[in-house]
Amino acid sequence: MDVTKTYIEQKIEKLIDAFCDILYLDDTIFMENMKDNSLANDDLSKYQYWEWPQGVGLYGIWKIFEQTKEVKYLDLLTKYYDRQLEKGFPALNVNTVAPFLALSFLAEYTGEEKYMKPCKASAKWILEHFPRTKDAGFQHMTSDTVNDQELWDDTLFMTVLFLANMGRILDQKVYVDEAQYQFLLHIKYLQDKETGLFYHGWTFNGNNNFTEVFWGRGNCWITMVIPEFLSMVDCDASIKRYLKQTLINQVASLKEHQNPNGMWHTIVDDKTSYVESSATCGFAYGILRALEMDLIEPSNLELAERALEPILDYIDDDGVVNQVSYGTAMGRDSKDFYKNIELKPMPYGQALAILFLFEWQKKE
Repeated sequence: MDVTKTYIEQKIEKLIDAFCDILYLDDTIFMENMKDNSLANDDLSKYQYWEWPQGVGLYGIWKIFEQTKEVKYLDLLTKYYDRQLEKGFPALNVNTVAPFLALSFLAEYTGEEKYMKPCKASAKWILEHFPRTKDAGFQHMTSDTVNDQELWDDTLFMTVLFLANMGRILDQKVYVDEAQYQFLLHIKYLQDKETGLFYHGWTFNGNNNFTEVFWGRGNCWITMVIPEFLSMVDCDASIKRYLKQTLINQVASLKEHQNPNGMWHTIVDDKTSYVESSATCGFAYGILRALEMDLIEPSNLELAERALEPILDYIDDDGVVNQVSYGTAMGRDSKDFYKNIELKPMPYGQALAILFLFEWQKKE
């Protein structure tokens, strides 16, 4: 495959065009479930396009606008957030915090109080009222599940990163300190000491890591969030050193378990599970960001290089990323649960591919 800069640019444009359609695609599975299981029992229409899949996607669009300053990306963001301002925001939980990350950057950039006000209120609520586990971790409460006394690796990207960014924007050290603590706590309970990979979750109700699965996309949130966090805030030197070593250990295992075709499996260390696009893009993006920040050795570039061609192959002519696993709850009984998650286009699949290809383009 002749992978030129022009070819990558064309792929990114198609990915973004498809993302705009997928951003407002109804997730009927989620909405039907919410009819019976919504914890807050508020207006369900507020959740329709405001959850973690959209949050990850919008962050990807913000990152591209941040680099290019092209008005069309800013317009996409303002249109989305203006619509939600009219609709109103759903109750806060790990997943509904996620879209506030891009909003916080937008508020800072535009200076618009209408964008900053809900960000300030959300950050304050997170610090003061977010449900806590033993050891004061952020309990992975979602829109439809309490997940009592549970820590999940998704939480760092979906919630903690926003809190850290608001700490930077508002010069609130208490927010940054809390974010640092949550990183340390999640690493303590979720990173496997032998492999450096991350378990999907931990429960204090039994003190275990559920089925002890190294879920692909869950691991990629870690690969991404550490360089994002370290580039966002001025961490304590000792914590920066600790997070850097955490990432080094994880990437060493990722190198060991990369499929010969350049992808990673939905269960990182299980070659009988399917290869999965969103995790692969997340790993490649996180590795490129870590290289840019001199967090890992230059030799790790080959991991991202090997992922490029198979991901390009999974982007169809309409710019839709295929081989993306649907939103994944905690596998509580068997690792096979992860192997049976359906594959379908999702906003985060688009966004992670955009982030990967855009970061790749920057190094050219």
